[in-house]
Amino acid sequence: MTAPTSPAHRLAPLRRPSGGFAMLAIDQREALRQMLAEHQPDPVSDTQVREFKLLAARILTPHASAVLIDRQFALADAIEQGVVAQTCGLIGSADHFESAHGELVGNVTIDRLVEPARLRDQGAVALKLLVLYRPDSGHTERIDMVGEFIELCRSAGLASIIEPVSRRPLDGSTWDWNEGVLAAAEELGRLGADLYKAEVPFHGEAPETKLRTACRSLTSTIDSEWVVLSSGVAPAAFPAAVQVACDEGASGFLAGRAVWAASLSAPDVADDLRTNAVDRLRRLAEVVDGAVHH
Repeated sequence: MTAPTSPAHRLAPLRRPSGGFAMLAIDQREALRQMLAEHQPDPVSDTQVREFKLLAARILTPHASAVLIDRQFALADAIEQGVVAQTCGLIGSADHFESAHGELVGNVTIDRLVEPARLRDQGAVALKLLVLYRPDSGHTERIDMVGEFIELCRSAGLASIIEPVSRRPLDGSTWDWNEGVLAAAEELGRLGADLYKAEVPFHGEAPETKLRTACRSLTSTIDSEWVVLSSGVAPAAFPAAVQVACDEGASGFLAGRAVWAASLSAPDVADDLRTNAVDRLRRLAEVVDGAVHH
C-alpha cells in the first residue's frame, strides 16, 4: 500500500510547466485497426497496430506532457523498449473493450489483467477508464465501476482518469448526443476521479456562445479538473475547441486523432509524424499554455 497522496500530487507528472495538460492518446484498438485499413487492401495485423503505436510514441512523446497507451497492443512493449520520453508521464488504459449492440466498443469493463501496482513500479503515473453513458440503462453499474476504478488507482498511488462518452440508448428511444455529454458529467463528474476526460460539446461545431455555455456547464458540474478528447471533432476545428474549453474552465486535452490520424494516409508515415503531427501537437500545447494558468 502506498502512502496517501492528493489529486494535485498525483496529477503533477501529467502537467506541462504551465500547469495545463497536453496529453497524447494512442490507446485506440479496433478503431485504429479500422483507420489503418482505410489505407491498405490487406487485413491489418496486430503487429501493424502495435508498430504504429510504438512509432507514434517514440516520435510524439517528447512534445506531450503525458501519453495514454493500451495494454492489449503496446503498453508492455512501450515500457520495455523505452519509447516514451522521460519528460512525458505514462498513462495505462485500464478498460476492456467488447463489441456489442452493433458498436465496435459496445461494452466496457475494468481490465482485470491490468495490475496497477506493477504498472506503477514500471513507471506509470496514471490509469484511464472509458465509461459508456447511456440515458436508459447502466446507471448503477457505471457508478460502481467508476468507484472501484478510483479505489484501485488510489491504492496504487496512481492518478485516476475517467472518460465518459455519450452513447445511444439501447431501448431505441430518441436521444440527443450532446445532452448525453452533459448528463454523463452530472452522473460521474463528482465521484472523486482525479481527472475527467470529456467529449467536446456539439463536437465543436456549435456557435461559439453555445459551445462556451456547454463548457461552462461541464466546469460547474465536474468537481475535478477536466480535459477534452478529439474523437468526433474535425481535426482542423480541434485547436479552437481546446481554446474555448480552456477559456471556460478545462485544463487541456488528452487526444489522439487530432494529432496523428492524418499521418496514416501519408506516403511516409514516420516522416509525417515527425513533421506535421509534431507541429499539430506543439500548436495544441501552445493553446493550452496560453489559456491555462495554475
